[in-house]
Amino acid sequence: MTNADEWLKVESLDLEAQGVAHNAEGKVVFIEGALPGEEVLVRVLRKKNNWEQAEMTSLRSESSQRVRPQCPFFGTCGGCKMQHFHGGAQVATKQRALEDALWHLGKVKAERLLRPIEGPAWGYRYRARLSVRFVAKKGKVLVGFHERKSSYVADMETCEVLPPHVSALLVPLRELVAAMEQRDRLPQIELAVGDSVTALVLRHLEPLTDGDLARLRDFAAAHQVQWWLQSKGPDTVKRLDEGGAELAYALPEFGITMPYKPTDFTQVNPHINRVLVTRALRLLEARADERVIDWFCGLGNFTLPLATQAREVLGIEGSETLVQRSRENAALNGVAAKTSFEARNLFELTPADLAAFGAADKWLVDPPREGAFALAKALADLHADASLALGYVAPRRIVYVSCNPATLARDAGLLVHQAGYRCSLAGAVNMFPHTAHVESMAVFDKVDAEA
Repeated sequence: MTNADEWLKVESLDLEAQGVAHNAEGKVVFIEGALPGEEVLVRVLRKKNNWEQAEMTSLRSESSQRVRPQCPFFGTCGGCKMQHFHGGAQVATKQRALEDALWHLGKVKAERLLRPIEGPAWGYRYRARLSVRFVAKKGKVLVGFHERKSSYVADMETCEVLPPHVSALLVPLRELVAAMEQRDRLPQIELAVGDSVTALVLRHLEPLTDGDLARLRDFAAAHQVQWWLQSKGPDTVKRLDEGGAELAYALPEFGITMPYKPTDFTQVNPHINRVLVTRALRLLEARADERVIDWFCGLGNFTLPLATQAREVLGIEGSETLVQRSRENAALNGVAAKTSFEARNLFELTPADLAAFGAADKWLVDPPREGAFALAKALADLHADASLALGYVAPRRIVYVSCNPATLARDAGLLVHQAGYRCSLAGAVNMFPHTAHVESMAVFDKVDAEA
């Protein structure tokens, strides 16, 4: 076990933004708050045979990349872990995390690295789930993110990563909930900021009284927000009052407007999303005579822009509800004739399923954190045994957008070592500045298509 007076040299950061060191016994020590190059004393919080979890108690030889956190609640709030680390160093660390995952987990090395996608470091978070707690002992309401490694809600009055106008709502929201009759039955407020609308979804465990509904309406009028109410699951979400502008975001480069509901999945960072879509389509190089499949298409974030370039785009998603919403968005944007959508469980795909969907010149893949293992495995099986689907032609190029470097690396290993592709390009996407979350993009090209 690491001694309290043993100075440790921090060697790197892990995917949780913890410093990684080795003690005198050679055991790995993960250190909260420590940065590469620093020497620290620690207090061990947890120990296993091969590693220890610790927190820093003293610091010497401070890293040149250590900066003063901008948020006064950093260290208490669990929403950000890397505000003490210079922004440029954060991005470089995420790029290395992607490269390390590709190599160590997938034995894949990209032939060329893409420049990381970056954007505003503050005020970028347009989606968030804020916890709400009435603390009777303190006689006040807390609204915000959880404390670090705790179920308690942080006592925060502002948030630097939320848009300024939303950060300014935290204290008024406290006051609103404190005045409501059901204040101890309101566990969360979900935030969705569109291009012209700020929507707040109030989760309520009991029916709201007329007095509470009136308080919500007064708050909406005073702060120019929309209230939505959620009594149970996401399917129960509904507007408090109809009328006014619709929640939506635009992809102006493609002339696309995407309406959505506040509980729909959309990217947290719209500034990065616009760049992400543009780069993905540029790398895909879809031509006017080509057919493209967009796997895990969601509301059509990539499908609709692709329809402005390709001959035909098929969007596939696991939810029939999402598929119907995608069709509506395609019609709204005038691309219905070039798009089609299907609902399918994308975690149980087979080679026969791929054949049934038909050949496509190119694929866009944008899965959740679980990745696209079944898709990659089916493609690998077809490559190994063409008799599984006679006449099937694999896509020449795949652009894979990932929110988890570990599952990207796993799927990349299948594509490169078993499905006949090479990893041409890969790069990090800093979708969540000041957090350890790593998003990325990789491009795979069919080897035999180039022969």
